[in-house]
Amino acid sequence: MIVIPAVDVLDHQVVQLVGGEPGNRKITLPDPFDTAVSWVDKGAPYLHLVDLDGAFGRGDNLDTFKKIIRECGVPVQVGGGIRSDDKVEDLISAGADRVIVGTRAIREPEWLARISRRYPGRIVAGMDTRDGELTVNGWQGSSDVTVGGMFESIRDLPLGGVLNTNVSVEGRMGGIDAAQSADFIRSCPHKVISSGGVTAENDCRVLSGLGAAGAVVGLALYTGKIRPWEWKTPWYVSG
Repeated sequence: MIVIPAVDVLDHQVVQLVGGEPGNRKITLPDPFDTAVSWVDKGAPYLHLVDLDGAFGRGDNLDTFKKIIRECGVPVQVGGGIRSDDKVEDLISAGADRVIVGTRAIREPEWLARISRRYPGRIVAGMDTRDGELTVNGWQGSSDVTVGGMFESIRDLPLGGVLNTNVSVEGRMGGIDAAQSADFIRSCPHKVISSGGVTAENDCRVLSGLGAAGAVVGLALYTGKIRPWEWKTPWYVSG
């Protein structure tokens, strides 16, 4: 399983939030491009970029993300506030390996079906959960769609995967919710990239053993609790 560093951008700065709350920042760094480069310099083979400004409806950071895609030299997946065909096309044309779509994908499954068939293998369905329920609008809203219902609607789509962020444990440095992760990964009809609560190397090993294809890691990397560049197989782990 690959470990993927998160570069979450709010107010055009890199942040790490607790529980997705904009006012609850644990980390603030001034330059997203320099931060992305720092992870690549440590050997990261993949990057996860999140436009929190876009998710919260406060503008976007797409020019910065395109610079990272263009100059960092590793594949990049991008999410956060991506709710239109034009934005998906713009990012894929710019060289993004995968584009993560969440809020509109959940609310309009027919749009997700259409955009995933237009770009097979390049679209990741973002399914952020809090206490087992789907959240939307940058984790600020709830959805009437159930996790099981979403799984049924995506079963036959040519997705590049599903990103599950467990907002309940995101940024709290308390470890993953292994039971929730196991249930989600077991039930999901596509490969799963897990996020939220990854605090120690053992969390990564547990997720790998459960079948996750990747783990997005934020605060534990920024605070040095996880140092995957020092592992025997840097940035990769087995269960």
